[in-house]
Amino acid sequence: MSSATTAEARVAIKPVEMVAPAGTPAALVAAIDAGADTVYCGFRDATNARNYPGLNFSPEDLKEGIAYARARGSNVNVAINTYASAGNTKLWHQAIDTAAALGANAVILADIGMLDYAARTHPKLRRHLSVQGGASEAAAIEFYYEFFGVSRVILPRMFTLAEIVDLKARVPVEIECFIFGSLSPMTEGRCSLSAYATGRSPNLCGVCSPAEFVRYETVNGQLVCRLGDFVTNSFGTHESAGYPTLCKGRYIAGDADPAYVFEEPECLNVAEYIGDLRRAGISAFKIEGRQRGRFYVAEVVSCFRKLLDADAAGQPLAMHADALERLRRLAEGGEETRGAYRKGWR
Repeated sequence: MSSATTAEARVAIKPVEMVAPAGTPAALVAAIDAGADTVYCGFRDATNARNYPGLNFSPEDLKEGIAYARARGSNVNVAINTYASAGNTKLWHQAIDTAAALGANAVILADIGMLDYAARTHPKLRRHLSVQGGASEAAAIEFYYEFFGVSRVILPRMFTLAEIVDLKARVPVEIECFIFGSLSPMTEGRCSLSAYATGRSPNLCGVCSPAEFVRYETVNGQLVCRLGDFVTNSFGTHESAGYPTLCKGRYIAGDADPAYVFEEPECLNVAEYIGDLRRAGISAFKIEGRQRGRFYVAEVVSCFRKLLDADAAGQPLAMHADALERLRRLAEGGEETRGAYRKGWR
């Protein structure tokens, strides 16, 4: 084999970074022990789009988590991915400062003001554009790159595979895309349904369908789910249900029977596309699930570790049917989807 051919072969099998969720310090340890290259987490406050009781990190937790990750060759990225309100930026600035001081690998930001602050005050700290930024075309991505030095963009979950391939060829930054977890049909960074129903928004307060607003009751043999004053769904005895977000509710539209108007409670699972995405030059695969426990995180990460290593070694994924089946069993609502990768709901 010639040296040129050898170089091409090395490019062809370049591994992709696996980025795993860590909603708690225990989940961080579980993800790294299971083979994650990087974990992403957030502080226990409104700067983080998963600001739920019982989740997230104190500065001391983050310090210990970074030390644990580094000792094992892994990285920690910190999600500071909500939008600050007018005149109230101190908490967000403090979060960026703390992440930088503790040695985080990168901060994941959505707010333009926070991107500007991070670029000016911590120029050596990597800046990743959050999916909450909603950048969905080359010109927008180039803007974030040129003005704020963004080194990576996390893509919204509405792209087909062909669109991802085309976009990657036209932007000067790394691309990170979701491969597994809860699938929202909304354009990230623009969801207002939760704020309408509960007064609390994922983009401002870090909470989508807050648990304290969720109520279940049995009516005529049906399990009825309410969010605030709204009935979002009802389930028969043998039906599976996902987390009760408004966008995954079942509604009456016009004269039709109740149906999933936006999206069924399904789990995005695009394991079969990891080879195609790697060849397209995707830098990182992201697993959704900071609300999930450490056992779920460990199982998903271990499955994808096996699949990514097999793909990098040139092995067909079919050789690892056990990992593919384990992922199917973890799907939200017991159902999985390829989402927009197959342009199903677009």
